[in-house]
Amino acid sequence: MKHLLIILLCAISFALNAQETTKPLKLDPNKKVIEVLASCGSCNFKMKVPGCPLAIKMDDKFYLVEGTKIDDHGDAHADDGFCNAIKKAKVQGSIEGERFKVTYFEIIKEGPKK
Repeated sequence: MKHLLIILLCAISFALNAQETTKPLKLDPNKKVIEVLASCGSCNFKMKVPGCPLAIKMDDKFYLVEGTKIDDHGDAHADDGFCNAIKKAKVQGSIEGERFKVTYFEIIKEGPKK
């Protein structure tokens, strides 16, 4: 029984360490901050990609975002989530091919509607 408990604890520990984590995104005061539209690439930007990836619209072009995931910013399928809403965001990063490699991402909070 004791061996079974040890094996179980090792398996749980291994599974937790295998979880993919994203590094914190930090504002670089020396780089330009760009305001973009952000949402689900499939649901709202009609990109032909599988699943529900985070994407941005910048200069009338759409880019999949790398460096942060859609659910890092709340439940994507909530009423106000990225699969149901297009939000303004402040970003820093670079375009590499068809992707935007983000180093900073912040949703712009909208004020109360009048």
